[in-house]
Amino acid sequence: MRCVQDNGLRYLQFPGLAIAPGLWHGILTRFLSEGDGRRTPLNMGLNCGDSDRRVWANRRGLMTAIGSRRAVFARQIHADQVGVWDHVQDQLLNGEHVDLPGDALVTDVPGTVLIIQTADCQSVLLFDPVKRVIGNVHSGWRGSIRNVVGRTVRTMMERYDCRPQDLICGIGPSLGPCCAEFVHFRREIPEAYWGYRREGDLFDFWQMSVDQLAQAGVARRSISVSGLCTRCNQHLFYSYRGEGKKTGRFVAAIQLKSE
Repeated sequence: MRCVQDNGLRYLQFPGLAIAPGLWHGILTRFLSEGDGRRTPLNMGLNCGDSDRRVWANRRGLMTAIGSRRAVFARQIHADQVGVWDHVQDQLLNGEHVDLPGDALVTDVPGTVLIIQTADCQSVLLFDPVKRVIGNVHSGWRGSIRNVVGRTVRTMMERYDCRPQDLICGIGPSLGPCCAEFVHFRREIPEAYWGYRREGDLFDFWQMSVDQLAQAGVARRSISVSGLCTRCNQHLFYSYRGEGKKTGRFVAAIQLKSE
């Protein structure tokens, strides 16, 4: 991944998505880098250790920096529902910030940024450069065993006539196979997924998502994995496993740019 500092933001991008015309995406770190070397916390999650006032200021700052007129946040519950943001909703609903039910979001509306909040779970960004459709998925371990990424691809196919082979995808920073430990995996994770078990009780959910995307028809060469473990890189990302319940949330965001 490449690191970008622009308009006061510091974020990571997947090279394959970064070169796509008419698209912006970014995975923000947990800090803003100030010009004098100071680092300012950039928590995007409500009820996660910071005041609501500060979190809303951070969210508005993101929108200003990327030039978005509306941010659609997923109302994440670790399930597999896919929320669709369409042109009718965009015209009828007021407000710069909208919460949409679902752990995954898809849209073809330019100017709207889709936002997933994480602190160890995977974010999975999807882009169809042919149909001009984007998706953003929150996939924790519960979402992974429900194959929420595969469901998102199917929604893009059914709603927008996307072809999986056209999609470009990126799997963001999250718990890696070094730290995704599940001591009770025999009762938490279906046996069909035990093939992703590594040393001890560790699981490789990165590979699981790659395989689920491939099984949905996405070309493996079009899938990028950040390879960054959030727990191992707490200087860059919030980590629930590393810091507990009061840790903040960093975001993965994707936006079709207006023509």
